[in-house]
Amino acid sequence: MLLAVILCPARALAQPPLSDVGDVRLVLGELREASFVEKERIVERLSARGDPSIRPVLSALLEDRLFVRESDHLIFIVKSADDSLTSLELIDPVSLAGAGSASRDDLTKIGTNNQLRKRLRALVARFDLSGPDAAVRLAAVEEILRSLDAESLALLRARSTVEPDAGVREQIEIGLGLAALDSGDSRARLDAIAALTRTLRPQVRNRLAGLLERTADGGFAESDERVRQAAAQAVHAIDRWRTFYGVVETLFFGLSVGSVLVLVAVGLAITFGVMGVINMAHGELMMLGAYTTYVMQLAMPNHIAAAIVLAIPAAFLVAGMTGVILERTIIRFLYGRPLETLLATFGVSLVLQQLVRSVFSANNRSVETPAWMSGTLQINGALSITVNRLCIILFSLIVFAILLFVLKRTRLGLDIRAVSQNRAMAQAMGIRTGWVDAMTFGLGSGIAGIAGVALSQFTNVGPNLGQSYIIDSFMVVVFGGVGNLWGTLVGGLSMGVVDQLLEPYAGAVLAKIFVLVALIVFIQRWPRGLFPQTGRAAETQA
Repeated sequence: MLLAVILCPARALAQPPLSDVGDVRLVLGELREASFVEKERIVERLSARGDPSIRPVLSALLEDRLFVRESDHLIFIVKSADDSLTSLELIDPVSLAGAGSASRDDLTKIGTNNQLRKRLRALVARFDLSGPDAAVRLAAVEEILRSLDAESLALLRARSTVEPDAGVREQIEIGLGLAALDSGDSRARLDAIAALTRTLRPQVRNRLAGLLERTADGGFAESDERVRQAAAQAVHAIDRWRTFYGVVETLFFGLSVGSVLVLVAVGLAITFGVMGVINMAHGELMMLGAYTTYVMQLAMPNHIAAAIVLAIPAAFLVAGMTGVILERTIIRFLYGRPLETLLATFGVSLVLQQLVRSVFSANNRSVETPAWMSGTLQINGALSITVNRLCIILFSLIVFAILLFVLKRTRLGLDIRAVSQNRAMAQAMGIRTGWVDAMTFGLGSGIAGIAGVALSQFTNVGPNLGQSYIIDSFMVVVFGGVGNLWGTLVGGLSMGVVDQLLEPYAGAVLAKIFVLVALIVFIQRWPRGLFPQTGRAAETQA
């Protein structure tokens, strides 16, 4: 009963009530030859019933899926009106049951215009306002706010008293507050401004700023000086908070970019920092991880979420095995010869790029983001956080923690640290240094592959993907301190944040230049980086 009261528009009550299914079919039949103005009155009568079963009819008319079958002049909803279909599947508009199919030639679409579609969206939103899904109710409120009238205000007031979701309730209160700004009572306008000051949505700020604008004759849009002062204070407060949350959002974006840098650089910190190998093919190992993600989604097209999860160990194995092969066949003959190592790995990077061009072509490939990583978290009207960036930040921290555990708490980690500090002594103690070298290089390469999985969620996958990050990853390792994982973490996050803070003012290219110049100046003062090695590791590097 309450639903019927809420959903019945007042002006529609003047129309004869639709008491049964037969009446509904008769009214629907009138749509066949009605003008656009008459169609608007017809949909008003239908919605006045307050019956949720009317919503699919209104929605179908809005989406151009309501047709007349010319052979018997009956109205049907079609399941899909795709132009490629020659036969359309029919749905009865009253019972919503299947009604067979009909040739497109025997069907005529019931047309709409902009005014009718606008009214249909508002009527559909009224039905959605009492739906079970909070997201649908929120969208309904936002649609109603686009065309506020006395009926809509009464509807929102009635809903605000029973709305269980805080977000939907807040949006309703915003709508009521915006409507109160048009009140002839100054006290009501002042109370509305006080309530709206607590919200940070752009439409609220713009509406309040509109009260301060001057009209063509030189006067103010708002005649009451007290209301203008309150509006000016509210706009100032909203601007201050929006600026603050804008900085917070920029910091979040910087942390997400820095997290990718950490994932890329932490593998390089092992091969370059621990082994002293300048691996110019590190970016291409990351590229292999990104292509592995693409292949996993091709293999599991109906299970995108599972594919992205399984791509993590798969990318680690593919890139790790490639790294082990690279170390056993090339790198192990070049230890202690940095120039030859640099040239050799640069050649390997070109080979890997050409390999993926031959297999996948030179075109970029897109990797689909799973549903649980899509969307945004709306914190307030001025701050929203993208879920995929949040997942990347958490993922990079988890990978970093696992890597730290491996190096500090496992036999492999102990062997890696022993060989990196004193190779001759470690070999004398029975450690197989050749095996440790291969596993170390494979571990660093595998982490690069995992970074490729993360990076595939931000950008397209292509043969040149690794070249965009190899220089930045070297900068992170040098800035944080060669061979220090904590330095890599702090350095990567710091560089990501600084880069994002500079970009709005200097542009992407100039921001990179500023960061590079700042790094050069920093290294001149602190040549061992932010967290220099201490103890025997420092003596070995020296």
